[in-house]
Amino acid sequence: MGDFAGAGAPALLTDHYELTMISAALRDGTAHRRSVFEVFARRLPLGRRYGVVAGTGRLLEQLTAFRFHPDEVDFLRRTGVVDEQTAAWLADYRFSGDVDGYAEGELFFPNSPILTVTGTFAECVVLETLILSVFNHDCAVAAAAARMVTAARGRPLIEMGGRRAHEEAAVASARAAYLAGFSSTSNLAAGMRYGIPTRGTAAHAFTLLHDDEKAAFASQVAALGEGTTLLVDTYDISQGIRNAIAVAGPGLNAVRIDSGDLSVLAAHSRALLDELGAPDTKIVVSGDLDEYAIAALAAEPVDVYGAGTAVVTGSGAPTAGLVYKLVEVEGRPVVKRSENKATVGGRKTAYRRHKPTGTAIEEIVLSQGEPDLQPGDRLLQRPLVRGGEPAPDLPTLEDSRAHLRDCLITIPWEGLKLSAGDPAIPVTVAPTA
Repeated sequence: MGDFAGAGAPALLTDHYELTMISAALRDGTAHRRSVFEVFARRLPLGRRYGVVAGTGRLLEQLTAFRFHPDEVDFLRRTGVVDEQTAAWLADYRFSGDVDGYAEGELFFPNSPILTVTGTFAECVVLETLILSVFNHDCAVAAAAARMVTAARGRPLIEMGGRRAHEEAAVASARAAYLAGFSSTSNLAAGMRYGIPTRGTAAHAFTLLHDDEKAAFASQVAALGEGTTLLVDTYDISQGIRNAIAVAGPGLNAVRIDSGDLSVLAAHSRALLDELGAPDTKIVVSGDLDEYAIAALAAEPVDVYGAGTAVVTGSGAPTAGLVYKLVEVEGRPVVKRSENKATVGGRKTAYRRHKPTGTAIEEIVLSQGEPDLQPGDRLLQRPLVRGGEPAPDLPTLEDSRAHLRDCLITIPWEGLKLSAGDPAIPVTVAPTA
C-alpha cells in the first residue's frame, strides 16, 4: 500500500452534518451507543450487470491517518462548527472499532453489504463521507475498467486518463483500472505508489516540435531504442508508418493511432506494416475509447488499447451509487422506512451460491441467524479492521486483481454482456422479523 498523499490528513474530508450529529449525540449521551453501519447499493448504474469492490486498500490507508489535528480542531471551534465538548472529543479521536467487508476485487450486486463498520455511533458516523467518497469513485472506475477488459478479449489495455481527472482521482483511477485487469498506466505517481507498470509513448507536440516526422522519430528511437512506440497519425498515417519503419527498422515495437476510423485504420496499418517487413510491430489504438468502442474493434488487428476519459469517469457512471446506513444500535435492528429508500435492519451476513460447475446462481443476504451453507456456497465478508488496526495478512493489489479475474469467471455468460439487463445474479435479502 502507498502512503496517503492527498492535501493534508483526511479528517476534514468530512461532511459538516456528521459533526452536527456528533455534537448532539455527545450532548444527549447517545454518541457511545454500539452501532453498525453498512455500505451497499440499492441498485446498479443503468445498464450494468455487476459492480466491482475497489478502494479497500486506499480506505485502510486513510483510516489509519484519520485524526483531527490541533489546527483542524481550532478551525472547527473558531467557525462554530463544533462546541467545546465536541472539539475535545475530536482532538482525541481514533477509530477503535471493527470493519468487515467484501474482498477488494469481489463482485457486488444490489443490496450486497460490501462494508460493515462497527463501533460507537460517533466514531462510525464521522467516517461516512470518507468511506463513500473512496468507494463510490473507485468502484465506479473498476466496474467500467472490468467491462473494457472483457471487451478487449485478452488484449492489453493501458490506462491513460491522468489528464482527464483531478490529480489525486487520476492516481486512484489508475489503481482501480489495474485492479480490474488493465496491464499498465501512464500515471507515474500510481506506478511509484502502488507498483503498477507504467507505459508512455509521445504526443503530437513532439512530432510538431521537429522539422519533419522522420526527425522526430529518429530522436525518439535514439533516446529509447526500437522498443519504443511511435505516434504515426500527426500528418498522414500511411506515410507516418513508412517513416517509422524507415527510421526504426522492422524491429520497431509498436505504432500508435490516436484518431480517425480506428477499425479501417487498424486493418490498413497492419497490411502496410506486413508489406514493409514489420509483421511483429504492434498496433496501439487510443482516442476516446470506451467498452463499446473496444468491443467494436474485436475483429480488427489491434494489439493494445489505450483508454483515458471513459475509464477515469466510470464510462458514463461516475459513481457507484453506494450509501452508508445505520442498521443496528446496541444489538437492536433499526430500519429506515422512507419511500424508495427503505433499508433492511440488522447486521448482515452474505454468501454466494454456486452450481457444482462453479457458476454463481444467487447471492443470499441474511439479517439474522446463521447461514445454512451448502456445498459450493462462499461467505463474502472478511475481517478488514480489528480494534482500529488493519487485520493481518490483508490481500495485496495483485491478490485482488487475481480475485476479480476468478470472480468474473463464475458469473453466467449473460452477465458479461455490455447490453443493458438485469444483474448477473439475483440477490435474496432475508429481512429482520
